Amino acid sequence: MSVQRDGQDTPTDPDGKVADAVSGNWVDRIAPPATRPYLRLSRADRPIGTWLLLLPCWWGLMLALASAPSTATWFDVWIFGGCAIGAFLMRGAGCTWNDITDRDLDGAVSRTASRPIPSGQVSVRGALIWMVVQALVSLLILLTFNWTAIALGVASCALVAIYPFAKRFTWWPQIFLGLAFNWGALLAWAAHTGSLSLAPVLLYLGGISWTLFYDTIYAHQDREDDALIGIKSTARLFGENTKAWLRLFLVLTICLIGMAVIVAVIPSDDTLALVIALAGVWAMGWHLWWQLVQLDIHDGATCLRLFRSNRNAGLIPVLFFAVAALV
Repeated sequence: MSVQRDGQDTPTDPDGKVADAVSGNWVDRIAPPATRPYLRLSRADRPIGTWLLLLPCWWGLMLALASAPSTATWFDVWIFGGCAIGAFLMRGAGCTWNDITDRDLDGAVSRTASRPIPSGQVSVRGALIWMVVQALVSLLILLTFNWTAIALGVASCALVAIYPFAKRFTWWPQIFLGLAFNWGALLAWAAHTGSLSLAPVLLYLGGISWTLFYDTIYAHQDREDDALIGIKSTARLFGENTKAWLRLFLVLTICLIGMAVIVAVIPSDDTLALVIALAGVWAMGWHLWWQLVQLDIHDGATCLRLFRSNRNAGLIPVLFFAVAALV
């Protein structure tokens, strides 16, 4: 199988595997062959995106619990698990929508030409049906939450719809990705508390800055192809000044999430919980600094490896916030 790229045939994997999928992933190994194109369309073979959508949800829930441990109920276990299932489904629906809107652009980029739609494995009509199925199942999970969380979940659909077009009209599409991918910080906080306040908003803003950090690293893989077809990104915008900008995003991320912790936990007058939660924020900061030291924007493999390492970076606050809540 091949696709047209710059007027020439670009071969794709005969088994339909996607170029940047995790080697030996479960979709390629054990998923029924008929389901593989649709699971690849949902990026099930590349789980990092689900993690990056899920982790802000868990930040919001765990910080809400750390701010008032006595409010914990068994329903919080469902919020925790429901966010995980919902993140998988909505990330899949969002990626499907992204591939529908980008099908012509993806065929012109080496890394994305093997995706199911440009490679001919899935039709646009089939992709639309698959997107709706994922979104409807996700809606069923959302309806188990309170009305504030439901309203926030419905509102997030606008951000998901807009994001694929952002790279056509702005050099900052990563901001739109951050707006969509960190919405769960607001939603999960509201699912537990029934309302919003300054703390989750600061957490949300910190997550957006974190997205600017990791997705700029990711976008450097496609910098040359993006320039050829006119796609905008912060990677192209920053160029050789990328590390200076990433230092700024690192500091902003840690300051905003740290402020969220202070605003959330100080009213409880629990110094130990505050120290533990802030330690998690600082530990995340050290992880981001390590990424910055390792970064070589001209090495696509390094960029992908560091991008994927943000799963671990984002899990650090989850762990520390959970310990703060238990303490």
